[in-house]
Amino acid sequence: MSLRHRLRTLIAPRRPGRWRDSVSRWLWWGTIIGVVSGGGAVLFFCCLEHGTHLLLHTVAGHHPPGTVGEGGGFPGTGFERPWAIPLVAGGGALLAGLIVAWLAPEAEGHGTDAAIDAVHHEPTSLRGRVAAVKIIASTLVIGSGGSGGREGPTAQISATVISQLCRWLRVPTPDARLAVAAAMASGIGAIFRAPLGGALLGAELLYRDDLEADAIMPSLISSIVAYCVFGSVYGFQPIFGNLGTTEFTAPTELPGFAVLGAAAGAMGWLYAALFYRTTGMFSRSRIPAAIRPAIGGLVVGVLGLLVPAALGTGYGWIQKEMSADLLTALPLWLVVAIPFAKVAATSLSIGSGGSGGVFGPGMVIGGATGAAVWRLAQDIPGVPSSPTPYVVVGMIACFGAIAHAPLGVMLMVGEMTANLSLLAPAMIAVAVAGRVVGDSSIYSSQIKDRRTARAMRTAAPQPAAPSDALALPHQG
Repeated sequence: MSLRHRLRTLIAPRRPGRWRDSVSRWLWWGTIIGVVSGGGAVLFFCCLEHGTHLLLHTVAGHHPPGTVGEGGGFPGTGFERPWAIPLVAGGGALLAGLIVAWLAPEAEGHGTDAAIDAVHHEPTSLRGRVAAVKIIASTLVIGSGGSGGREGPTAQISATVISQLCRWLRVPTPDARLAVAAAMASGIGAIFRAPLGGALLGAELLYRDDLEADAIMPSLISSIVAYCVFGSVYGFQPIFGNLGTTEFTAPTELPGFAVLGAAAGAMGWLYAALFYRTTGMFSRSRIPAAIRPAIGGLVVGVLGLLVPAALGTGYGWIQKEMSADLLTALPLWLVVAIPFAKVAATSLSIGSGGSGGVFGPGMVIGGATGAAVWRLAQDIPGVPSSPTPYVVVGMIACFGAIAHAPLGVMLMVGEMTANLSLLAPAMIAVAVAGRVVGDSSIYSSQIKDRRTARAMRTAAPQPAAPSDALALPHQG
């Protein structure tokens, strides 16, 4: 019996329509997706660690701050060779741009959008080589100091492999959509060590004003498997450590969190607007596509000399800003400048055609906005004595609003900080931020709602499904 036949036997229904068979199929299918996604996250994280050590640490002579869960809270160092920062950032982006243009042009930009687009249009269309190219290109861009997140590449890597697997197994389109959505969710959940938040993101990120209920069950199964695979290699500690001692105990603080929500929403709107304006500017230019990322990387390197938090993922700077002593020791102008610098750096690094995610930078922008608001208002009654609540809630409000995924981001940040006690102020802040953001979104492939998606799919020609189609369960 061939491997393909064995796999189809595991996930094909014996008695279509029976709930027991549906659950059994998704246990097998979700486990396969989770192993693939977790393995992809491990491979990419390993490459990024080594790439960052070689390019940014060794060659450029700069060690950014680290988080408690990834680096033990290393405080970071200055610039040993300042002149090398722009050259390394530009050189890494140039090499990535050449590889992408030569092998897989669709690997440029932020990978989550590509996965969302595949779910909506043709889930088996992602080319297999994109996964390998995405790993290499994102390692070069982020590892050399470019501003980008790890989740986008991980989501695209996972979705690409599952897309090819669905094509090989001839999985019908409706079921392949759920499988690719689950792969995207489990990849994000694994790399962030946040399986529940990642699972909900798989349902929320597809739409601006809706969620895909059918994707929740497969995403839950695949996300926990991927989390176990990744955690078995890199540990299960939350990225920002255990912040369980930070609590919300004073309802009089809620107006301050509402103000923070407005500021975070405004930064989210600015992030999306500048990102797509920069992307359009580069795409309309006559500069060859392979060269554009180098220009963005070079400018980001110069910007990083002025505002070091603009370089790399920026997670370590958010960890520093959670400490009142470290935050108040920074110059006020730098604290206020960090979120704006991160918006500009990400727009240049990824909008120019570089490879990396926009999820992570969006949370850094939100967290830095929270730190800036706290620093400006720390002496006002009703403002917490520690900046941690504002940083955590700022992450949720900013990216939860601009990604139109408030529930998933809320739970994900709770898992990343081991703290769910700030959900009440976070709900207020993300609601206000959502009103500020409106219909703007950082993901251009999002569709308004399921009704719009169904109308779009009905109007488009549908490929014929094989006779032994996988009748996976529908939850409403």
